[in-house]
Amino acid sequence: MTATDVLGPHRIVPVVVLDDLARADDLGAALVAGGLPVAEVTFRTPAAGAVMGALAARGDLVVGAGTVITTEQVDLAHRAGATFVVSPGLSAAVVRRCQELDLAVLPGVCTASEIIAALDLGLDTVKFFPAEAYGGLATIKALAAAFPQVRFVPTGGITADSAPSYLAHRAIAAVGGSWMVAPDLLAAGRWDEVAARCAGAVGLYAPSASAELQGASS
Repeated sequence: MTATDVLGPHRIVPVVVLDDLARADDLGAALVAGGLPVAEVTFRTPAAGAVMGALAARGDLVVGAGTVITTEQVDLAHRAGATFVVSPGLSAAVVRRCQELDLAVLPGVCTASEIIAALDLGLDTVKFFPAEAYGGLATIKALAAAFPQVRFVPTGGITADSAPSYLAHRAIAAVGGSWMVAPDLLAAGRWDEVAARCAGAVGLYAPSASAELQGASS
């Protein structure tokens, strides 16, 4: 299973840091209401595994695990119902464990050598991280020229303003971002704002879908 198979038409992946399990269902409802039913729940809080499980149990979200650096985290994500795994770097052990479990995996890369290592592991889609710190779209264009068979999911520092330029490039499968699920919004329970930002994010690559959502909510 590949990341593009799992993500389907969703070209923006909300990167979630949530430390309160009690807010997971409200978050899931906001993502769905905003037309962006995807969540990459990062292993940056002790509640990450439980949050993944709660979101996956809804049945209306594509749930993944982020900041995965060990095979133990891969197993936890799998048990929680995640269908894709995202790592900040390239670990052959993590990739192979995901392949054993038929989990889509996006290892983080930022150099040509790491891309070659990913290709050697049978992958053709990778996370480019941290995107803005490593030259952003200009670097991806240079790497894509050397590796036309590879697609990238840049994450790290991407905003609603910069996302469209990334999404317009043929080598970009999707982008990851947190502006629509900013920690302050989650902490304050501002679910209407989360949904509105998700609708706006959808509009960056599917304007007609965003217009339909906004019309339905007016």
